Amino acid sequence: MASEIIVATTNEHKLREIGQMLKGRRVTGNGIWVKENGKTFEANAIKKVKAIKLKPGQIGVADDSGLMVDCLGGSPGVRSARFADPPTPKNLCGKLLRLMKDCRNRNASFVCAIAIAFPNGGIRVVKGIVHGKIADKMRGHSGFGYDPVFIPTGYRQTFAEMAPAEKNRISHRGRALRKLKEIIS
Repeated sequence: MASEIIVATTNEHKLREIGQMLKGRRVTGNGIWVKENGKTFEANAIKKVKAIKLKPGQIGVADDSGLMVDCLGGSPGVRSARFADPPTPKNLCGKLLRLMKDCRNRNASFVCAIAIAFPNGGIRVVKGIVHGKIADKMRGHSGFGYDPVFIPTGYRQTFAEMAPAEKNRISHRGRALRKLKEIIS
């Protein structure tokens, strides 16, 4: 069993969230930036995990995740992190809300694909999805990205209004990470 998990990310928020979900394991970011130019979340996750140079006793993990909004034809999708510049929650959510100002259908999904690389060269991909809707304005101060506007189905709060433990329990990344934990246990 690997004793260390190397995460392909430069995003401290993602690294912290992954570390919280994988308690009891040593989780380290590799700080390598990889251009996400795949057509799917899975393709980007695989590309990033392949960039990790694993040592014995290590497992590589990389995710690509994003928001898919129905009335925008699935956008921002795989371009979620590059939807606004700079990609701050205020800029990302602001642009999204402006584009959706005339949308009646506010349904959306958060998607997370996680690629897992093993020392033997094998790669597996797991996926987590959470459905919800887009709020009409930003609410809350926790989380990152689109969390201030995403309300998961069955809830009244946005991800940004939830405690991190509650968000992790129901989020797209939380769902994918639970599948990852089953594989690496």
